[in-house]
Amino acid sequence: MVPVRDTSIGRPLLNAHPTFECPAIASCERPELAVFADVIRLNRYNRPDAPLRQRRIRDMLTSYFWSGDAIRSRRVSDIVLSGTVDVPVPSARVLADWERETSSRLVLEPGDVEAMPLARTQARWPDYKRCVQAMSDWTCALGLPSVLASSDVALMACRGARYHHDGAQYGGAAFCNLFLSEDRGLDLHFPSTGHRIPLTRGTAVIFDTGQPHGVIQRRSSGFNAADFATDQDCIQIFLTWELPIEDAHVGQALKVVFDIDPSTSLHLDEEQVWSNGAPAAVCPESGHWYRVD
Repeated sequence: MVPVRDTSIGRPLLNAHPTFECPAIASCERPELAVFADVIRLNRYNRPDAPLRQRRIRDMLTSYFWSGDAIRSRRVSDIVLSGTVDVPVPSARVLADWERETSSRLVLEPGDVEAMPLARTQARWPDYKRCVQAMSDWTCALGLPSVLASSDVALMACRGARYHHDGAQYGGAAFCNLFLSEDRGLDLHFPSTGHRIPLTRGTAVIFDTGQPHGVIQRRSSGFNAADFATDQDCIQIFLTWELPIEDAHVGQALKVVFDIDPSTSLHLDEEQVWSNGAPAAVCPESGHWYRVD
């Protein structure tokens, strides 16, 4: 999948159509916009009651993350890189081990995402190295040379995944995932950007940890725990790498803009993601942002 195109409009439409005062600007609820109060107006494309297809306005997401011993700010990227790489079928021994692990030790509930024993899989699956090489070749083709070799990797299992973001724990990283299971009729869905990626063996994805995402049934528009009952064969196994977001190649591939809100960064002592200038959380069923106090 190609990166998301920038859909911003290059020239103002202030006089093209009837305009409306923006309440947030008029009341100076957002001080940083107050200087534009006499020139910014809402037109028929961006007014609140405009059809979604016309508006195509996304939440402005800001990640505050640890950089050394200080909190740094950056824009959350809406680019999702995806493709399919050649991954060998796991051996029967490895598949049986994964089944025992997920059913006996982890006992995954709908929406759960848990770590698996990576070392055991590496020891029992000689073709594991082929998976890593395939991902290395793919990331190199995207302009990310040698980034996997220096990044932490984990083996994960999920029975679907409720919508969430990982910016509160991994704000300084992008995730690079390789799915190892067969097609279970599931999609990796990014509700804010509209990306919906079918999960099959060999699906490869890179995305910003601050971007809300979930694993849902292909026919669904949101996460429903009933879709992942224990009698359903819906567990996905995948490898995930933490790519450093401050790496020049990673930042360029995702078009990350840094230090967009240094004043707020000075007053924070933990990683978090804000939406439209305020603390926010993600609804686990819909993936939509909502403001929190």
